[in-house]
Amino acid sequence: MLTLEQAKMILPKHITEDHLLRHSLAVSAAMAAMARHFGEDEDHWAAVGYLHDVDFEKYPEEHCAHVRELLAPEGVSEEDMRAIISHGWGLTIDVAPISVMEKSLYTVDELTGIVSATALMRPTGISDLEVKSLKKKFKDHRFAAKCDRNVIVKGCELLGMDLSEVMALTIEGMKPFADELGLEGSSHDE
Repeated sequence: MLTLEQAKMILPKHITEDHLLRHSLAVSAAMAAMARHFGEDEDHWAAVGYLHDVDFEKYPEEHCAHVRELLAPEGVSEEDMRAIISHGWGLTIDVAPISVMEKSLYTVDELTGIVSATALMRPTGISDLEVKSLKKKFKDHRFAAKCDRNVIVKGCELLGMDLSEVMALTIEGMKPFADELGLEGSSHDE
């Protein structure tokens, strides 16, 4: 089973851009929170989240189509590669998310972008970000416009979860990594 330690050794071979590395960490953190919610292996889900954009830097136009060629030689399981591939469902690939892990990745990928953008706008960063504030930004389609809200809503439906619940889990998952994600805000004291 893929571990976060392995994922952290694999990803830098394929991703070098800071913003993509931060996004990988954000999705990893959100996936760990989702795993906790579902009573699954947090380290495993975090590892899958960490590697979800493994082919994006080299193949942005064919994102998710090159996952197997990059990860199979690393010994990543078919189940984990499928989970990573399926997060591009309806965007770049026709592989629908089926397992709870796949549906979670599909949902939180775009959501972490809105959480990050919202936290960046606040003097206190993510530390006291509430779902209410996040929902307000979520409804403003001009804000973090590249984040596909339809994917997030569809993902919540697939999971049978309320948007607020997934938002709360995503925020909680990302909070411990505020410093590494650059979301600690400008008013924090060292």
